[in-house]
Amino acid sequence: MALGVVFFLGSGAQAQQGAATLATRLLGQADVAAAVAAADTLEPWVIDQQVALCEVPAPPFKEQARAEVVRRAFADLGLRRVRVDAVGNVIGERDGTSAAGPHLVFSAHLDTVFPDGTVVKVRREGTRLLGPGITDDCRGLAVLLGVVKAIGEAGVKAPGRISFVATVGEEGLGDLRGVKHLFGPSGLGRIDRFVSIDGAGLEITNGGVGSKRYRVTFTGPGGHSYGAFGMPNPIHALGRAVAAIGALDVPATPKTTFNVGRIGGGTSVNSIPFEAWMEVDLRSESARSLADLDTRVRSAIEAAVVAENGRWRHASKVKADVRLVGDRPAGRTADTSDIVLAARSVLEALKQPVVLDTSSTDANVPMNLGIPAITIGGGGTGQGSHSLDESFDSRDAVVGLRQAILLAAALAQP
Repeated sequence: MALGVVFFLGSGAQAQQGAATLATRLLGQADVAAAVAAADTLEPWVIDQQVALCEVPAPPFKEQARAEVVRRAFADLGLRRVRVDAVGNVIGERDGTSAAGPHLVFSAHLDTVFPDGTVVKVRREGTRLLGPGITDDCRGLAVLLGVVKAIGEAGVKAPGRISFVATVGEEGLGDLRGVKHLFGPSGLGRIDRFVSIDGAGLEITNGGVGSKRYRVTFTGPGGHSYGAFGMPNPIHALGRAVAAIGALDVPATPKTTFNVGRIGGGTSVNSIPFEAWMEVDLRSESARSLADLDTRVRSAIEAAVVAENGRWRHASKVKADVRLVGDRPAGRTADTSDIVLAARSVLEALKQPVVLDTSSTDANVPMNLGIPAITIGGGGTGQGSHSLDESFDSRDAVVGLRQAILLAAALAQP
């Protein structure tokens, strides 16, 4: 049975009311109700997929092995035009019943933060699963497969086309490269709505924390600590910069932060170093606040170089090279937007509390572009994310699967 046509992306109070009650109305339709009900029997299968995926390493920039597992799963589950794109994203499509229907992207990310060689064997302790990446984002990937299986077996038909995507490069210096490609000139073309499943819980993330990350390298000729004393010192310049950055005032609202997370350099205790470096992380919920902080940090670095060179007035000079290594755009999908109202309606229909959240996820990119986008959790409870002790408790995790199935059906409506 085809889904009824529900118009909720128009403007005004009537459209918002339609979005707010959409999930309840869809649950009155046999195919959608069957897909959501199937979550109870599917959840053990989803857990098995979660464990199996987690035991395939996917370190930063080396997601290929896990991508191949997902590619085969997409094909086995009947998705069309299954492929791996130029940057490594795995894509499979489910056609809509109308060429005029919306294009929805439903996604989860392949990569983890853990380096090559990390032991990724998962332990089961009752309802707990323990292993690096088991929540972030093996839960999201497994739920993504569960959605494909549930709506396929229930025969859910909707006007909109759904592209299911397992993205690369969500974590760390991956810099959202997978999702950036999806929205680039060689990506998926017009995308009307975007959902990422990331981690555990049931929160709706509709705010995207933006960030800029820099590797700053200070260089000079270097020399003997006694014989060449009076020469500008790259580590001293770095120290001046760190102190200046640490003294910066930033707003509490919108939350804006800075961190010098790594430093290095030098060859010995009795050598003036020829090089020193630091890595700096800047974040904000506001693109404007992030840009302002970025300007002030750059000024602090420049001033540190001037101060170190001025301190000694030596013919040799210290220089600083500021290299951008990460650029995640900030963005926000309004609390009153149709996609957020639809996501709220899903949780309310499932009798779950609604929590809106702000984080840094794949959804940052479409949010920044003004495309309706959110991130949801995959249910259950996660602990120790990004640590070797990461764990996932599957008690009540089935609610996250129900949420994702119903949301996919809802957002494939016109």
